[in-house]
Amino acid sequence: MFMHSKKLQYPAKPDRPDPIMARRLQEILGGQWGEMSVMNMYLFQGWNARGNEKYKDLLLDTATEEIGHVEMIATMISHLLEGAPLSAKEEAVKDPATAAIMGGMNPQHAIVSGLGAAPRDSNGNPWTSNYIISSGNLLADMRMNVTAESQGRLQVARLYEMTDDKGIKDMLGFLLARDTQHQLQWIEAIKELEGKEGIVVPGQVPESYEVSDVSHILYNFSEGEDSKKVVDGKKALDGKEFKYGEKPEAMGEKPMLKPVSKDVYNTPPSDLL
Repeated sequence: MFMHSKKLQYPAKPDRPDPIMARRLQEILGGQWGEMSVMNMYLFQGWNARGNEKYKDLLLDTATEEIGHVEMIATMISHLLEGAPLSAKEEAVKDPATAAIMGGMNPQHAIVSGLGAAPRDSNGNPWTSNYIISSGNLLADMRMNVTAESQGRLQVARLYEMTDDKGIKDMLGFLLARDTQHQLQWIEAIKELEGKEGIVVPGQVPESYEVSDVSHILYNFSEGEDSKKVVDGKKALDGKEFKYGEKPEAMGEKPMLKPVSKDVYNTPPSDLL
């Protein structure tokens, strides 16, 4: 059960309206690495966790926090759109600077959402559940969570550099700090899970399933040997020695596909033409 408090998790009010910044903030709301993505990802990972109450609670604690972040950013976007002109031509006659602002404004903020936030990215592309991962394997999911928080924090940091508005910077500074915590907590969970399941996901796959001769070789498939330094003389985290190999000889044969039946209307092989 979720309960909503009318107070925001953290202040989200700019010093002044700025339609261009409102458009930019849409990226960390409804973009691939935005708050809507991590909110839904952690919710579904938590709901789908089976018999792992510690990790389930961690995921749902964080997911519920992220719902508050979505509200904060949506509120900030709405504040930034307050007073935005709806007639660029009319305002441009009075003030060319306003016309420049309207040129960078997301027109959907005026046409679709009525000067409010929308579940979209900074170019107006709708948020999609294709952005989220909930695999049922907690180690795989936690690694995705670190990636999501890393990309999200990177985008928040870039937005921080794009404004001098103290109100926006204050909210973004809070989000940066929470992204720090979330990365660190997922990394801590990963350490625990790796200790139980092993380094490689899924850890339950028997070694006999693998073609073990090639499981620890970095092949040189690109020009040069700069990548050799990554593995040369080192052991992998699973304790086995890395190897570095030149581009291998092809191990398979040239594929020869049989003709399909006539009713498929494919182009027949050249020797049948």
